[in-house]
Amino acid sequence: MFNMDKKLLHVAALFLSFAVFALPSFAADKKAPLTDEEAEQAEIVTRLTKVKEPYLDGNNLIFTAGDKARFVGIAFDFEDFHVIHPYRRYNTYDDDGKVTSSLFFYILPLKKEMTKINYRIVVDGLWTLDPTNKTTVYDPGTRLTLSQVDATRDLPPATEVKDGKVRFVYTGKTGQHVRIGGSFTNWDSWIYEMKEVKPGVYQFDLTLPPGTYEYAYYSGVNTFADVTNPERCYTPDGKIASLIIVN
Repeated sequence: MFNMDKKLLHVAALFLSFAVFALPSFAADKKAPLTDEEAEQAEIVTRLTKVKEPYLDGNNLIFTAGDKARFVGIAFDFEDFHVIHPYRRYNTYDDDGKVTSSLFFYILPLKKEMTKINYRIVVDGLWTLDPTNKTTVYDPGTRLTLSQVDATRDLPPATEVKDGKVRFVYTGKTGQHVRIGGSFTNWDSWIYEMKEVKPGVYQFDLTLPPGTYEYAYYSGVNTFADVTNPERCYTPDGKIASLIIVN
């Protein structure tokens, strides 16, 4: 129990450091609860074991590097290599608090359309291919050889906007009565009820004009955000809800 508590405390401290660096909205209010994405990434950190080729963990792509460098960063072609994302260091400790292993890591949350990830890393100021990844591709636009990861994956159903129509999705136990309410219903949750299209998967299609909308799901007297949509906001009564933009 002592070892587990120590590890969890270290992970929490490391993730707080990560959040302060990379998630200014969380850092601005340390009392704010972790978002679903932050909590998911904190859990991923606890599963780091060794340096290895990039791998998928849920809907996240994990990059690792050895601890001999002072700085490791990564840049992606979908950002035109304009942003260098710093890796974070993760240490494990023995019962005496001494470091037993160390590595660098970076977590890339994947969007639905991301299936081929091309990138380069920078180690102590020098650009290079990822030594953990043997797969490369030549980019004629930049005339560079890039490291590449195939991130093709089976995606669970998720809320999405297509042709001005929003398909709201909820997954849970079968046989529920799940409602949806939001700024488009003046937060009346009794207008629209989602349909169970297959066991445990509920959907509701709604055509909305362009704009930004807040919404939440309801079951009985309980209200909860859409876990398939990482964008968050607060309802008029201060509860966490979801946010979606229709273009």
